[in-house]
Amino acid sequence: MKKEKLQKYLTIAFFVGAFILLVFLIQTYGIEPLRSAVKEMGIWAPLGILILRGISVILPALPSSVYSLLAGSLLGFKTGYLTIFISDLIFCQIAFFIARNFGRAPVRKLVGIKAMKRIESFNQNQLEGNFFLMTGLLMTGLFDFLSYALGIGGTRWRLFTPALIISLLISDSIIVAVGAGVSQGAGLMLGGALLGMFALATITGFNKNKVSETQKKSQ
Repeated sequence: MKKEKLQKYLTIAFFVGAFILLVFLIQTYGIEPLRSAVKEMGIWAPLGILILRGISVILPALPSSVYSLLAGSLLGFKTGYLTIFISDLIFCQIAFFIARNFGRAPVRKLVGIKAMKRIESFNQNQLEGNFFLMTGLLMTGLFDFLSYALGIGGTRWRLFTPALIISLLISDSIIVAVGAGVSQGAGLMLGGALLGMFALATITGFNKNKVSETQKKSQ
């Protein structure tokens, strides 16, 4: 039991450390060309980021966190947060409705076979009965896959939407704050955001354990 707890904490620490390293590498080497391209859009930059982020939600094989970092870095926290939140809210709803109304076939064509396997790995019956577990999982980097999975599983829209809104309000603010903090040298904001990332990693580990326990009980 102690070994399992230690392993869980080490895993969480690893992912948090990896995220910090990723942020540093993206900010130093990878985000600048994209940042320059979006910056040239002028007043249309928020719309450009909104659309790019939305495409990465509809096609979950594409990386999406980079757009949250870019929004914070280029637009500042308030505008960046609002841009990413609106994008995620709109496009997660689109993903949910595609899956809910048209089923697996169009989703498979959009996301590909590999991503489809990940989507189908979620068991909707385990999530709809637990609003807090659903909300917790939507806070993780799997929110785009989960939007499709919940739609395919037949989750009710009025249950999915509040869970999505709560999760986005929390998770989007953290990653955008990281981008804004690194860009603007705001140590307090960056520190708070990294603590938030640690909390999200903890939630992810807890939710995975809950899903595993539920699967074992159902077998």
